[in-house]
Amino acid sequence: MSPIVIVTDSASDIDPALITELGIEIVPLKVSFGAETFLDGITIRSAEFFERLRSSDVFPRTSQPSPVEFSQKFQEISEKHGADVCIIAILLSSQLSGTYQSAVIGKGMLEQDLDLTIIDSKKGAMFEGLLVVEAAKMARAGCSKQQILDEVDRMIQQMQNFFIIDTLEFLQKGGRIGRASAFIGSLLNIKPILSLDANGAVYAFDKVRGNKKAVARMLNELKSYAADARVKVAILHANALEEAKSLKERVAQEFQVIETYISEIGPVIGAHIGPGGIACAMVKE
Repeated sequence: MSPIVIVTDSASDIDPALITELGIEIVPLKVSFGAETFLDGITIRSAEFFERLRSSDVFPRTSQPSPVEFSQKFQEISEKHGADVCIIAILLSSQLSGTYQSAVIGKGMLEQDLDLTIIDSKKGAMFEGLLVVEAAKMARAGCSKQQILDEVDRMIQQMQNFFIIDTLEFLQKGGRIGRASAFIGSLLNIKPILSLDANGAVYAFDKVRGNKKAVARMLNELKSYAADARVKVAILHANALEEAKSLKERVAQEFQVIETYISEIGPVIGAHIGPGGIACAMVKE
């Protein structure tokens, strides 16, 4: 059987140790503060990013890898594993970034035919990462390409995901809401709950007053989905590890959890979420 290699972008926010353990290949996005540009996960990590986000007068910009960078990555994998290698690239939602399209163009630049499948995850952050990790585990277990593609597609269709925004400041700075809305929302302690729709675009699911009520609203929605099924879970945080640990404990008590991952949200999603945000993704076994 041909070797199967899983590729993703740095916006998947997978723990570096897990990336190494599972042999996942990463193509980094870029984040810029003014004239300074960094490689996500390589020359800037989440903790440093959020520190800069708090202190900088300049709102950061993110940019996708170029088609050339994807083409080079695919070529490197072929040279390392042989021309018969099977590559599955699971990438950031095309509704959030041009990363997926860059990879498609990069594939067209290859001078050789490769067994290469490029998937729009319709997710971001560790929501996307949950798909990548499962695909890599299946590849390590000897599953076929089609088995992996079928499972990834199932997870994309069934995954439930929610972000709870702690502060409206960065949604306002990024132009997502107006200054007046941010000011009034902050006075009222409004916590927006965002999600990703079936196409991978962000939408406002709900908004409640106070973090406890926001978490309860999110968990109630997840209970409606999970019922008594066994579930895999990704818990995300934006420089809020203690809150993520607390959410993990609560999820473990209230659901039949078979796997849980805690991940720190990186620059691509974190620029808009802002520090303090937490999120949860869940998919049935």
